[in-house]
Order: sequence, then structure tokens, then C-alpha cells
Amino acid sequence: MSIRIDESLSVHARALDLRMQRSEILAANLANEDTPGFQARDIDFAGEMRRLDEGEARIAIAGDDPRMLFRVPTQPSQDGNTVELSVEQAQFSRNAMDFQTSLTFLNMKFRGLKQAIEGR
Repeated sequence: MSIRIDESLSVHARALDLRMQRSEILAANLANEDTPGFQARDIDFAGEMRRLDEGEARIAIAGDDPRMLFRVPTQPSQDGNTVELSVEQAQFSRNAMDFQTSLTFLNMKFRGLKQAIEGR
């Protein structure tokens, strides 16, 4: 019986990759908080995971960039910047916690595979 490591880890690996991309987007938003006219962006994580699952057979994940969305501010600034510091910080923190959760699931998968290989 063979173990297909790529199939058993795929969803968690895709989630980590997407979470990393999202953290870069959110960090760019935070870095441009004072840039006049900067438009805050984000991705729909659940939507992107569905999109990757639907196109998995025909799309290579490495070259597939997430669809970027513009964030709609609750209090627009006069200079056209849509970054709201509290929103971006909250989203960044949540994404970091979700990244850790995905990493924990991936580690659990590795432990399970290791035990299967060792015959435990």
C-alpha cells in the first residue's frame, strides 16, 4: 500500500501558501497606512480555497495568484486612502492565528504519516 503524501497534505499546504500570500497583502496595507490614495486590498480566503479545489486538476498552484479585492472603508479618509489601521491589524492578527492553526494541522498530518511508516 502506497502513501500519497501530496494528496494527504495538499489542502493544508494550499492553506498555508494562501495564508502567507494574505499576510503579505495585509502587511502592504499596514505599510501604506499614510500613503495618499492607497487602496487597501485583501483576498476572500474561503473563496480562493474553493477556487483552488475546483481548478486543482487543471491549474498549477505555484503560478496561480489569488484574486485581489478592494476593501471598502467604514470611514473613508479625505486623501483617498482606504486603510483603516484597526481593521488591518485585526485582520493581520486573525490571519496569523489561522496560519498557526493550519501549521498545527500540517504537523499532525506529518506525525500521523510518520507513525504509519513506522508501523505504529
